[in-house]
Parts: sequence; C-alpha cells; structure tokens
Amino acid sequence: MIYKATESDIPKIADMAALLWEGHDTEELAAGFAEIIHSDECEVFLSMKENTSVGFAQVQLRHDYVEGTSSSPVGYLEAIFVKSEYRKNGHGKELLKHCEEWAAEKGCTEFASDCELTNDMSLAFHLNVGFTEVNRVICFTKKLNSKD
Repeated sequence: MIYKATESDIPKIADMAALLWEGHDTEELAAGFAEIIHSDECEVFLSMKENTSVGFAQVQLRHDYVEGTSSSPVGYLEAIFVKSEYRKNGHGKELLKHCEEWAAEKGCTEFASDCELTNDMSLAFHLNVGFTEVNRVICFTKKLNSKD
C-alpha cells in the first residue's frame, strides 16, 4: 500500500532517509521532512507492507532549469528508497508511479531525477523505469580565503 505521508509518518521516513543519506542524523532529516510535508510544492509517499514501512519517495516541483527538459515546472524525484530486503518487488516502481501522477496533477508535462555517478544501483533503477540519461556532471568546490 502506498499513500501520501502525514506528520505522524515523519519518524519512519527519517529512519529510512538516514539509511539513504549516510552522515545525516534522523533528527535533522525529520525536521526537513516536516517542512516538506506541509509544502504545496512537495510530496512524500510511503510504501507499507503489513504494517511495516518498506520505502519512501520524495517529489517536488522544480521551477528552475532542469537538465534535459524544456518546460516549467518539472516534477522532480528528489529521493526514492526501498529497504534492501524489499527491493526488486515493485515497491520502487509503484512509488515512482505515485510521484509521476502527483506531478501530472500539478500541471507538469516532464519528470526528471538524478543520481550520483558512482551509484550503479540507482542508475539501473532509473533506466529500468523509463528514464533516459541526458547528461553526466562532476561538481567542484573550493574554499576561499577570507579577507580580514
């Protein structure tokens, strides 16, 4: 069963998000999801199996330029996660379907996503569910010396 997450689901989502985004604690993630759940520009869907949370997906509207698209807003898959023991059973595809339907209801004609260059599992998922790779990018950063 998949449904739109509510405030009471935030602890479950934050626990799974901590598995997805290592280095972030659940309190920090819970605070972020609390904001997301109350936004008209975002939605979080939760996948359940027999009273157990097995995955989640976060979608939002992007009004800035999205690589490979030509419209605005664009529905954007910000995150999708399924616990390892529940993978390859259709949970990810169903979560994505709900995200795409939400974006279409918001007037989007295009849908996009991204993944890290080294995340082969995410790349395979995206290609398997119909995404087309449009670009690869390496981001850079450097510290600037502050002037006293």
